[in-house]
Amino acid sequence: RVQTDNTDQPFDINEGSKLELGSTAKLRVLTTYLEIVTELHDSYGNMPAESLRKIEVSDQDNISRWAIAYLMSAKDKSLPVMLEAALDRKYSASPYEGFFTGGGMHTFNNFRKEDNGRIPPIRDALRESINLPFVRLMRDIVRYSLYKEGNRAQLLKDDKDPRRTEYLAKFADKEGQTYLLRFWRKYRGKTTDEQLDTFLDGLKPSAVRLAAVHRYLMPEASQADFAAFLAKRLPRDKLSDKRVEQLYTSYGPGKYSLPDQGYIARVHPLELWLLSYLREFDKATFADAVAASRDERQEVYSWLFKTRHRSARDSRIRTMLEVEAFLDIHQRWARLGYPFDHLVPSLATALGSSGDRPAALAELMGIIQNGGMRAPTLRIEHLSFAKDTPFATAFEPANTQGVRVMPAEVATALRNALSKVVEGGTARRIAGAFALQDGTVLSLGGKTGTGDNRIETVGRYGNVTSSLARNRTATFVFYIGDDHFGTLTAYVPGSQSDKFRFTSALPVQVLKGMAPLLVPYLQPGTHTQCLPGS
Repeated sequence: RVQTDNTDQPFDINEGSKLELGSTAKLRVLTTYLEIVTELHDSYGNMPAESLRKIEVSDQDNISRWAIAYLMSAKDKSLPVMLEAALDRKYSASPYEGFFTGGGMHTFNNFRKEDNGRIPPIRDALRESINLPFVRLMRDIVRYSLYKEGNRAQLLKDDKDPRRTEYLAKFADKEGQTYLLRFWRKYRGKTTDEQLDTFLDGLKPSAVRLAAVHRYLMPEASQADFAAFLAKRLPRDKLSDKRVEQLYTSYGPGKYSLPDQGYIARVHPLELWLLSYLREFDKATFADAVAASRDERQEVYSWLFKTRHRSARDSRIRTMLEVEAFLDIHQRWARLGYPFDHLVPSLATALGSSGDRPAALAELMGIIQNGGMRAPTLRIEHLSFAKDTPFATAFEPANTQGVRVMPAEVATALRNALSKVVEGGTARRIAGAFALQDGTVLSLGGKTGTGDNRIETVGRYGNVTSSLARNRTATFVFYIGDDHFGTLTAYVPGSQSDKFRFTSALPVQVLKGMAPLLVPYLQPGTHTQCLPGS
């Protein structure tokens, strides 16, 4: 815990934080990938080769193409063997490629320059925490989502196809309702202020994006209120009065369409519309929202085909489709305990940009440790009142086996892959550290992550002109033996973090140093449910 300014309210980084925990996000990406492979195995695993050859798969859908090719040639088509083969797929670690993501072109780097020329299998990229293979894997996951149902990527095909208008109208109505329902569930039960906070928490703040949002949601607000809003959300940006006035005027009511406002803010336009609708009709039902959004659902998609310049149109289409793909991916992550209402629609999420919580990572590790079953967290095992009196009462948790949220085969494949991180990867210093009294060495596995989180200002030539440290984190999420798991996180908040250079080796070493204290709790038959402080 970290003490805040209010001495009565300590900040719990395990359960009350939103931290960029670096490469621990690769565990979530890998989990999604193996779940997708399992879906493809369920769909095609029993089909004969001649039927598999007839399946049409887009050239962009690399995961589906690989799965079908594998099933056509594999002698052993069982799911466990296919998952191991999926971990052997190779991805380039080259940083010399631009990725269109988050509405623009971005590049990514590896932690070690020595990895730049490699094309490692996914299991090796996890073991050594190499960034670029996971960026490319996340791109393939996004593409799988786009091509899976309804083939949303058809929006990027032939502009002159006469069937597009009819297709687009049906697509807009169906997809619009699907995403409207997701946003409805996201904001249901929240007050107007809570809805706005939730929305802005998922927005990468900039003056332009915030201006587009504020002027759409609160068109009657005064310029003074607008300025106060920007000052609160951009405390480090000293906007001049002239700049505030320019933003207030430029993004005022009627200046941009709903789709344009969404594009400027880098959010789904229907989410922006729903927030505005709920501000005016806070008692509305979902059916009311569907009826009220009929024209907006059509507008959100049809506007994409109005511009004369296909390159500009395609750029906007890709941005919106990526937003929708990450909404799909978020559903997968949320099912496994991801604690937030959104993901940043960017491939940088594979490297931690969407944030996480140590406790949520531990829960994911617990699911893996428990063979894919998600069990409730028990903080109290027994309560006893009025003992030795006629009113004696005892309470114990209801016995529950939990619910299955992950295929058992995926959990096994993940556990095996995580063991390699300890055996010869970024957590190898802890290998063999936990041995029982009889000499039995407990199996270990985990994932490391380092977050050096800062705001950088980039000049016109791509050079960094200033850098402001926000915080620094280092995390190790792990399992020990068959029954124990947890996380260790080092965290330094604020500008003070600029003085520190620790990496994920720190929590790994701390856990190794704790081994003598923890081993008594790991003895078979002690029935300990978790490690002290984990």
